[in-house]
Amino acid sequence: MATWFLAKIKYTKEIEPEKFKVISEAYLFDAVSYADAEARLHEQLATNAPAFQLTTLTPMKLVEVFHHEGGEQWYKLKVVFISYDEQTQQEKKVPHLMLVNAETPKQAYERVEESLGRVDDYTITDVNLTPILEVFPYEAESRNLRPLAEVMVAKEPTA
Repeated sequence: MATWFLAKIKYTKEIEPEKFKVISEAYLFDAVSYADAEARLHEQLATNAPAFQLTTLTPMKLVEVFHHEGGEQWYKLKVVFISYDEQTQQEKKVPHLMLVNAETPKQAYERVEESLGRVDDYTITDVNLTPILEVFPYEAESRNLRPLAEVMVAKEPTA
């Protein structure tokens, strides 16, 4: 299961000669730790953004992130799954948060419904626009990380 971190940054931008404005932006990273999320933030934004300050780095509890072609905005949806508990003879409602990119709240709703397909009973109760500008999923290949066993085998001298 992915661990998502919401990073918020601030920087000063010159909008007109001698007129400056403080800009706030939010990005979402799939990372293994706070340190990894912060390192990836600097890797991704260092070339394009001016000197910025990381103001907040918090874990975001998301069950799923759906990325579709098209859709500039990211929406957070609360999906309540409904199951029946045989022992207590009652319905059990379990809420989950999901993220999807779309143009409108209606399109976000439809994309999550399409992505969930024929899953057990569920209800989408909330669709909210987020300030997230971009989502960076975890890519092990780009991180050049290998299991420790492979590293140790590579270091062993051959006879």
